[in-house]
Amino acid sequence: FNLISGLHKPTIGEIYFKDKPIHGEKPYNITEMGIARTFQNIRLFSEMTVLENIKVAYHYRKKYGIFSSFFCTKQFCRHEKEINDVAYNLLGMFNLQDDAEKKAGSLPYGQQRRLEIVRALATEPKLILLDEPAAGMNPAEADKLLHTIHDLRDRFNLAIFLIEHQMQVVMGVCERIKVMDFGETIAEGTPREIQKDKRVIEAYLGEKA
Repeated sequence: FNLISGLHKPTIGEIYFKDKPIHGEKPYNITEMGIARTFQNIRLFSEMTVLENIKVAYHYRKKYGIFSSFFCTKQFCRHEKEINDVAYNLLGMFNLQDDAEKKAGSLPYGQQRRLEIVRALATEPKLILLDEPAAGMNPAEADKLLHTIHDLRDRFNLAIFLIEHQMQVVMGVCERIKVMDFGETIAEGTPREIQKDKRVIEAYLGEKA
């Protein structure tokens, strides 16, 4: 994901998105191309409110400058109201509207995870990269995450690229799965095919004694 999102540059190979090369592009350019991501370790602006975290993601698409914001021009005020309304609407879709004025860092762990996903969604992506979104979650939180990811797919018609170790999430979300063992692909297919694959069973469950 660090390579796809532009945080790292590949030493070999190429990365394409919609038939266009993106390797070597700056992260903000890749975001503009329609790729958003979350991180394995939550990276919210913890001292900002929930609403402000969402508005930050929307602001990058607005082109007004410091002059407009300093003098609060009509264009600036119109855009700010538009961003505020859209952000509240998005929070409402994922049951976070009641927490809009709370600091992001004060939310329970599972809600912080959900907020990070919603913030990525606010950039209006075509592809969203979810880096171990269920990490540290208990089964109940993971189940809520499943519903969040299904909502992303169904409401916004997104492509979702997921890295995850919790099989409950992987099997409940993915249409196709690639299984890796020590950096090598050992299986690829539908959830049903993966569940029956001998190499996957041996690698993750062990062989019979």
